[in-house]
Amino acid sequence: MSYHGQMPDDLVRGYLLVMTWARRLDGRDVADVAAAVLMALIVAYTLVDPPGQLSSWPTWSAWPVAAVVSFPIAMRRRRPRAMLALACTTGVLATVTGAAVVGAISVTFTPTVFVLYMVAATTSVVWSLTGLAACLSAAVTAVLIFYAQVLPGLAPAASPTELPPYWPVEIGVIGVLLTAVWAVGAVVRWKRETTARLVRHLAEAAVADERRRIARELHDVIGHSMSLITVKATVANHVADARPQEVRAALAVIEQTSRSTLNEIRRVLNLLRSDGDPQQAHVPVPGMADLPELAAHARSAGVEVDLTVREEVALPPAVAVSVYRIVQQALTNVVTHAAPTRCSVTVDVDGREAVIEVVDDGSRHARPPRAGRGGHGLIGMRERANMYGGTFSAGRRPEGGFRVSARLPYDPTGTEA
Repeated sequence: MSYHGQMPDDLVRGYLLVMTWARRLDGRDVADVAAAVLMALIVAYTLVDPPGQLSSWPTWSAWPVAAVVSFPIAMRRRRPRAMLALACTTGVLATVTGAAVVGAISVTFTPTVFVLYMVAATTSVVWSLTGLAACLSAAVTAVLIFYAQVLPGLAPAASPTELPPYWPVEIGVIGVLLTAVWAVGAVVRWKRETTARLVRHLAEAAVADERRRIARELHDVIGHSMSLITVKATVANHVADARPQEVRAALAVIEQTSRSTLNEIRRVLNLLRSDGDPQQAHVPVPGMADLPELAAHARSAGVEVDLTVREEVALPPAVAVSVYRIVQQALTNVVTHAAPTRCSVTVDVDGREAVIEVVDDGSRHARPPRAGRGGHGLIGMRERANMYGGTFSAGRRPEGGFRVSARLPYDPTGTEA
């Protein structure tokens, strides 16, 4: 009764052990085990029915010899270096002890060829070259010992052999197989490393692009708002004693602009989080509908803005953000370098491209003229235009003032034209 009571538990434990071992094997391990079994059958068949003289070992020994020689193939992915040493050692021992057969010694070293490929494909060139040289040397030595000491003691063949004894051919076949498979493995390793370097380079480039995008967004947000705050703070400081009511108005603009800036910074940070957090994907981004608010901010800083928007079709969101940022940066430059002044902003969207033009009349005070190039603001606007394959220009007008123009071609899907 006790025996029958324990039997199911033993079966369950054995089943669980087998299943645990099977789960540890992935598809490549199963393929290696299958290759080892197939190689063992080929080696055993060769030892039982050789093309040359029979081995002095009994016929039944072909199966354990084939299993031991082929075993390293099954474990070559987990311990490639150790399995290469084991495969080469078993091949040498099988040859020098007479278990191998005349004319097919190369079959005994075929498992070494399989393992050498894995070593060449996964380890350094120096190590794999060392393994190749060691295996070649061991195989050559084993073949010479076999032909010098083992072959003379074998019984003569009863009939003409398919492959007559000829050690240079044996050594040549083994040498060609080992060298060729090492070269293939080295090429595979080189391609993998090249691909990995390319992937790393692309990842680093993506990170750099993301950093530039973040820097551009923060520059546009903070630069625009700080310009308004600086202008209003300067006005408040100069008229604090004479016109205190203007101070209160200036502080109100500063408060409103500061809150808006904080909201914009939070929006940028939330967009960064939205890459891995779907709950943040609903965060709104600025677009064409927010242009009047930009104009209102510039007016509060002393710039008479005349905004004209002609939008025949709705812009894709990505293009609309770029249009908004270009107008924002252009107005920031006007507030910083020319206020108080008059400025006209024109945005024309016709379904194929968005054309932006921001023109100011120049400062009403004596200020040095702005340069036509340089500055992170102009660089950022130019990058946004180039991102869509468009054009960008900025420079002083002959009649005075400054002009910024940009053209952003696009297709209805929102990609660059």
